[in-house]
Amino acid sequence: MGDYFERIVDLEVTGEEAGPLAERTVDWMVAEGLITREMSGDAMYSLTVDKGYLPGPDWRRAVANSSDPSRIPGPVAVIVGRDYHVGGQGEDVADFATCPRCDARTVIIDYPEEFEADEEAWQPFGDGIAAWKETGNGSAVCSACGAAVPVAEWQFGSGFDLGALAFDFWGWPPLGVGFCGEFGKRLGYRTEEQTGKF
Repeated sequence: MGDYFERIVDLEVTGEEAGPLAERTVDWMVAEGLITREMSGDAMYSLTVDKGYLPGPDWRRAVANSSDPSRIPGPVAVIVGRDYHVGGQGEDVADFATCPRCDARTVIIDYPEEFEADEEAWQPFGDGIAAWKETGNGSAVCSACGAAVPVAEWQFGSGFDLGALAFDFWGWPPLGVGFCGEFGKRLGYRTEEQTGKF
């Protein structure tokens, strides 16, 4: 079985701006009745956050289909701080990375031939991400063009994103397109959506 989440990751907000932006976004969701100020850790498994905001009386306005009247979604976790975010289930590295300078693709997991990451191919990205998490700066050198590219600019495979702010909706029906669009406008930056299972 398992517990499912849908995540919205802000791809551009800085580490310094993430906290105030998170507070403004929570204020907006509370004002809209989508969540409450009450928090719980039940049915929530975000790795760096212990508690999330419980759904509000109008939570159905955020989802594409709320036809099941017995369904009550879980908490919404707000994750502040530079980190990598992974959708899906199990893997915590990207399957590939594309250089934004020359469009060369570095294959890290060679599906369907392999299901494990090539550690040597992943090493420069892992080191760059670790530095970025710590300082806000980190890069990986492209093996094709030789450019040292900030890791936040690399285009990673689907379900792997870097960001300083993310929102995990635990056990919610699929979020509506209109809500996701409005959410992105409220954040003011590019976003990416992920789904996954714990």
